[in-house]
Amino acid sequence: MEEKSNKKSSYRIVTEVSEKIVSDWNRFVQAHPEGSVLQSWYAWQLFFRTKNFNPFFVACIDETDRMVGVLLAVLIREKSYIKFLFSARLVIYGGPLIESGNVYDKEIFRMMLASMIDKTSRTAIFTQFRALHDLSCYTEIFKENGFQWVPRINLLINTQNKEKIFSEMSSSRKRQIRKSLNNGAKVIQPNNIGQVRQFFDILQKLYRQKVRKPLPDWTFFEAFYFLIQKYNFGKYFLIEYKEKIIGGIMAPSLPAKTVFEWYVCGLDPEYKKEGIYPSVLATWAAIEYAHEQGSSVFDFMGVGKPNEPYGVRDFKLRFGGSIVNYGRFIRINNKLKYSIAEFGYNFLSWLKKV
Repeated sequence: MEEKSNKKSSYRIVTEVSEKIVSDWNRFVQAHPEGSVLQSWYAWQLFFRTKNFNPFFVACIDETDRMVGVLLAVLIREKSYIKFLFSARLVIYGGPLIESGNVYDKEIFRMMLASMIDKTSRTAIFTQFRALHDLSCYTEIFKENGFQWVPRINLLINTQNKEKIFSEMSSSRKRQIRKSLNNGAKVIQPNNIGQVRQFFDILQKLYRQKVRKPLPDWTFFEAFYFLIQKYNFGKYFLIEYKEKIIGGIMAPSLPAKTVFEWYVCGLDPEYKKEGIYPSVLATWAAIEYAHEQGSSVFDFMGVGKPNEPYGVRDFKLRFGGSIVNYGRFIRINNKLKYSIAEFGYNFLSWLKKV
């Protein structure tokens, strides 16, 4: 589907994912300085194949049919009927991507944002841009469209020098990695979907009992396994001990681009007595992979709100790295449903049922 052109710049918006668009899209993201797998067609494929996920794609094309901007979003709902009604949220990971040096960059973003809002604001209770790079140059445009910036911090590791990575890690993390390997734990890449299912079962239990936040359906993790076999846009690194999967990490990435820690888990409390730390070893495997494939950054995808205690942040900080605060831009599309959803989530969290 194409919308009317902007006469001033001759740009037009495209929302249909055609064969030609896919080819241009992949090239654009790979060439962009801030391009990442999370704004790629591969992510669109992953979202499309996941139950209760619905991807939305917007591209800006110039008069020569050249792509100058990309924005990928995903509408996420929860499984149960009540949660389904009050959980619809539109999330943008790491977008927008707009051609570097384009003097019309703000106009391009306005066009893409307007198209996205028009197509999703009546469905999504709220829209959230999870910034993975600095979007402050678009703050005024966000404000014009009803978005508010909220602080969220993240942890990034420079993965260009392996020795430096290891030297900046805490002594306890280094010790845990060495002990885990010496005591028989292995880092493997899954060779069957059953191993991924074991990883998912550990992750699901963790989210139910401790994290108490929404976790994607099994189809998300299943689709990632089969898609990376075909397109090579990331890895599963699983931790095996005595022929059993005891942890792992899901690490999407494009070649020589940022590697992300999307989901990680491990049975550390159960195996600590045997000197094995599966979540630590899995994280290190993904960091090592980032270095080996020529990526310059390993991204932990969030370590909470600044100045608030957060156990996950303490765990991640021991790997070293630098704290950044790109924050999030949030737009509430349905205030009544948002209030009901927020109250319900906080109440259920208090009851430890989420």
